[in-house]
Amino acid sequence: MKKFVVFLKDKRKGKLEPSLLTRHIEHLRNLNQEGKLMVGGPLKNNEQAMIILNCDDIDEALQLVESDPFIKEKYYNTYDINELIVANEENNWLIDSPQTTGNLVH
Repeated sequence: MKKFVVFLKDKRKGKLEPSLLTRHIEHLRNLNQEGKLMVGGPLKNNEQAMIILNCDDIDEALQLVESDPFIKEKYYNTYDINELIVANEENNWLIDSPQTTGNLVH
């Protein structure tokens, strides 16, 4: 599974209907039950939210984001989505990955 980081942006502050919030939470619950949601929540600045998804590919991630009521009903007007390359002990924190080595100063 690949990881995708999603930033929900351009929020309509003060325009959150309780029914929309309920539908969004139900969407997150479903993603969580399916093992698709790693973590998510609003950013403290009250401007954006972030979700990290487990998906097979970018198309699946896009479909999940586009099906979120917060996006469908334009509570957040735009979003950015990007695949995360996970750095961890298993891959030696990406020290030998082409992306890391390609950015090193020689």
